[in-house]
Amino acid sequence: MFIGFRDFVLRGNVVDLAVGVVIGAAFGTVVTALVKDLITPIIAALVKKPDFSGFFFEINGAKFLYGDFANAAISFLLIAAAVYFFVVLPVNSLMKRFQAPPTVDKKKCPECRSEIALDARRCAFCTSAVV
Repeated sequence: MFIGFRDFVLRGNVVDLAVGVVIGAAFGTVVTALVKDLITPIIAALVKKPDFSGFFFEINGAKFLYGDFANAAISFLLIAAAVYFFVVLPVNSLMKRFQAPPTVDKKKCPECRSEIALDARRCAFCTSAVV
């Protein structure tokens, strides 16, 4: 019973996922601090308010705090941009650099243009001789 659980937990994907969650939480804290301490004050200085959380409107006594939503949306967009530009793009370029070139194991028949094996002497579809 515990052997199956151990094998599941020690499987590479689960361990990688756990490390990713921990690093993601730490990264989220850094980006949240960036938004709260640098980006929000810059934007707030432009609109003459110290913080977006004070932005709201009221209908029949109900307060709609759209300023908190604006803070969360800015935070989300900055986290998404940071992940894309600092994680996704570099990893994709590294993967392209180290990716093996595709192996060519087929060629086209000169008559019918269907794909046939490289070492074929005749086309399996139109039976024409292939040089």
